[in-house]
Amino acid sequence: MSARFLSLMLFFMFTLPAVSFSQSAAGPVEVRRLDSSPYTPGKDPDIDLYISNWRDSQPRHTYGSLVERDVLTRGDPAHPTRKGAVLKFVNRFSHASLYARASTTPTALSGEQVILYFLSGKGVIKSGQKTADLREGIFVFIPDKCSFQMTNTGDEPLTMYLIAEPIVSSSFKPPKEMLTVDENTLPISSSNGHWSMIIKTAFNIGKELSIIEYVNAIVFDPMTIGHPHAHLEGCEEVWTSLEGTSILFLGKQIRMQSPGTAYLCPPYGDCTHSNINHTDKPVKFLYFAVREDWEKNDKIKRTKE
Repeated sequence: MSARFLSLMLFFMFTLPAVSFSQSAAGPVEVRRLDSSPYTPGKDPDIDLYISNWRDSQPRHTYGSLVERDVLTRGDPAHPTRKGAVLKFVNRFSHASLYARASTTPTALSGEQVILYFLSGKGVIKSGQKTADLREGIFVFIPDKCSFQMTNTGDEPLTMYLIAEPIVSSSFKPPKEMLTVDENTLPISSSNGHWSMIIKTAFNIGKELSIIEYVNAIVFDPMTIGHPHAHLEGCEEVWTSLEGTSILFLGKQIRMQSPGTAYLCPPYGDCTHSNINHTDKPVKFLYFAVREDWEKNDKIKRTKE
C-alpha cells in the first residue's frame, strides 16, 4: 500500500458530508452523521475494547472434546469492562478446534441454536438422520432441540467459528433438522453492498435464525472500501477476518485487521466504521448481525419476553 493511496483514502473518508439524508414524504430526513470533532480519549470509544483475536483467549472444552477459544463474549457494548466483552444478544462467538481423529460427545441443544463455519480440516457431522461432510467453506446450522456429533476424519485439526444464539421467544419455531450450506454454491446476493461488498448469505432471520438477522460471507475486491457508516443502539454487527489483511476504520482511528481478528461496531450513532482492502488481492470476512433496532418494523423479538 502506498502512502499516497492511504492519504487520499483517508482524505476522502474524512471529507464526506457531515450529514446524510434519506427521502420521506415530508422531505429529506437526517439519518447519519459523521462526527467531525477531534479524537478525544475518554470521550470517544476505546476501539481496542471492541477488537479481539481468538489467539489471545484461553482454551476450554465444550461438547466433550471441542476446544473453544473466545472471540467476543457477553458484556456491555456501551461500556465494555474488558477487551472483547461487547455482545449483548448472541450467547457466544468463538473459534473452535477438534483434534485429529477425535469426536465430540453427542449433545442436544436446549434454548439455543448453533451456527458453524468451517475453516480447515475434514470431518463429518451427524444430527438425527442426517450426515454431512465438513471442510473449508461449509456452513452448518444446528437448531434448538437437535442433537449432533462431530468427528474429525483427518490427521489435521478440524477448525471452525461457532456462533450460539439464544431462543428468546416462545412463538419461535426452529427448523426440525440440521442444515448445511456450501459457501461455494451460494449465489451472490449483492456485489455492491455499501459500495463494494460482495455478499453471500448462508442463513437469515426469516427462515432459520431466532435473533441473528443474517450470517454472511463477504468479500472485498482489491483496492475497494465499504461505505463508512455508523450504527445505533440495538445493532450487534460483527466482522471477522478470514482471508487477507485489511484496514479497519473504526471511530476516528484505523487498525490493521488480520485473519482471526474480529470487531463489533460500537452502537453509537457517531462511531463510523468501514472495511478497507488496500491490497492487490481479495479479502474475506465472516459477518453476522443482530438488529434489535429494526424490531419496530418487523416485530421480531431479539431479547427475552
